[in-house]
Amino acid sequence: MTTVERRFPEQQPDALFVPEMATIGRAENLTAQDRLFEIELPGGKDLGHKPGQFVEVSIYGFGEAPISVSSSPARRGSFELCVRKLGGLTGKLYTLGAGDSVGIRGPFGNGFAMEDFEGADCLIVAGGIGMAPLRSVVNTILADRDRYGRLILLYGNRTPDDILFADELEAWGEDDRNQVLVTIDRPAEGWDGHVGVVTTLFEEITLDPSRKVVAAVVGPPVMYRFVYVELAMMRIPEDHIYFSLERRMKCGVGKCGHCQVEGKYVCIDGPVFTGEALREFHESI
Repeated sequence: MTTVERRFPEQQPDALFVPEMATIGRAENLTAQDRLFEIELPGGKDLGHKPGQFVEVSIYGFGEAPISVSSSPARRGSFELCVRKLGGLTGKLYTLGAGDSVGIRGPFGNGFAMEDFEGADCLIVAGGIGMAPLRSVVNTILADRDRYGRLILLYGNRTPDDILFADELEAWGEDDRNQVLVTIDRPAEGWDGHVGVVTTLFEEITLDPSRKVVAAVVGPPVMYRFVYVELAMMRIPEDHIYFSLERRMKCGVGKCGHCQVEGKYVCIDGPVFTGEALREFHESI
C-alpha cells in the first residue's frame, strides 16, 4: 500500500495531485505584508477541512505553496487564507483580486483534535502569523460556544503593525467567557498595551486546577520550547497540548520528502502534533 493510499483513503488520487480551479471572492489587506483571501470552490462547495489543516495553492507559471486555512469549518460556501508576502508565488497572489482564479489542492495534514477541546478550558498561544491557523480554532469554538469552557488567547507580535485580525481580537475579548491578551516584543510609539515576548503573558492568567485544560500553540519554532516549559509548569498534560510545526512542505502528500523530520512527514503526520509526540523526535523544535 502506498503512502498516499494509507494516509488519504477518503480521497481519489486525482484530488491529491491535480489542483481544482477556485475563484477569489474577496481580498483585503490585514497588514503591510499580510492579506486575507476568500476562496470559492466550484459550485460553492465546502472545503471540508479541520482547523489546523492546509491547502496547496498554485498559480500557473509561478508554482505552488502550502497555506494554512484561516477560517472555521462552520463557514459555508467559501474559506479564507491569510497570506504573507514572502516569495514568487505569494508575490504573484498579491497581484490578484476578486474574480481571479487559483489552483487548490487539499485539505491536507493532521489538524487539531477539536473533540479533545470540547468541555475543556481552551488555551490558545499564537506568535505572529501563527494567529492565521489558530483563528480557525477560535472561530470553531465560538461557532458552538456552549460546548467549550473558557477561551484564553495569548498573542505575541514584534510590533503593533504586525497584529492580525485586530478587530476580531477586540470583539472576542468582549465576551466574559473569553480572555484575550496581546503583547509586542518591544515598546512602540502609541502602544499602551503589554510589552514583552508572548511567554510573559502567562503571568497574567490563572487556570482552574479542577478543570481540564487543552492548549493549541502556533508560532515560530524558537517560541515553542519556552511555551512548552510554561505549559508544563501549569501541569497541562503533554497529550493535551497541540503544536503546529512549520516546515518547507512542497507536495503535501508525503512524496517529496522536503518536510521530513526524523522519519516523520510534517505534511501528513502533522502539521499538528501533541506535546507527547514532539518529545519523541527532538529535531522538531
